[in-house]
Amino acid sequence: MVASTLASEASVPLTVKLSEQFYRKLGHEVVDEMVNWFNQVDATYRGDLRELNDLNFARFDAKLEQRVAQLDAKLEQRVAELQGELHAQGKALIKWMVGLGLAAVGTLSGLMVALLR
Repeated sequence: MVASTLASEASVPLTVKLSEQFYRKLGHEVVDEMVNWFNQVDATYRGDLRELNDLNFARFDAKLEQRVAQLDAKLEQRVAELQGELHAQGKALIKWMVGLGLAAVGTLSGLMVALLR
């Protein structure tokens, strides 16, 4: 949408409307030449501005891409750290579950032996 708007603006020349008195004093040929000159200056400035905007956008885009890459690397590193911590916690939890399960089986076995005598 923005690109089509810029393209349509670039093709429309600056129109300068001068007073009739201006035309009478200088003549139509001189005034038309001035209007053409204004249009050329306007087109030059528009082209320069567009070029400057393109360069600035390219710089912005490169910085944004670099920052996104840095953020992605940090995020991947943090996810890997969290996965390692989760894996370690899972191992500890399994050890506790096995230990408590064996303790419960031992306690129940001892209780059954005691009750059956």
